[in-house]
Amino acid sequence: MEDLKKDGALGEDSQDENMKEENGTAYIERKCWLFFGLPFTFTKYTVTSEVITINEGFLSTKENDCYLYKVQDVELHTSLMERIFKLGTVACYTGDNTHPQLYLTHIHHAKEIKNYILKASEEARRRRRTLNTLNIDAADIEEIN
Repeated sequence: MEDLKKDGALGEDSQDENMKEENGTAYIERKCWLFFGLPFTFTKYTVTSEVITINEGFLSTKENDCYLYKVQDVELHTSLMERIFKLGTVACYTGDNTHPQLYLTHIHHAKEIKNYILKASEEARRRRRTLNTLNIDAADIEEIN
């Protein structure tokens, strides 16, 4: 496994994408078109040992972060077209309130990234000494006095 998957879309070679993190491995992938697997979209996924970040948009941008210790389960989806172009979609089921499901759609090295997220999320929970709990929406239960 390589220490860093650098972003190769359109020959971009920015300084921060080539740096190795102090605390672990980083994966930087771009969402690809399903047809020919070309990375001509404006969505970038960054997975580090602490957080998953999704950057979307060109003129109006949106950034979504999820701490790895909140990831409860990870799934890999590959359709026939994705397998032909060596792509995959990684689904992360999290305890995050704003985005309980994160999808890293049509990315290269999907199986490697899925395995990394699964191991790194367990390690992040151990470091934080947290339990993997479910969100049961207890906010709407009235207090009993």
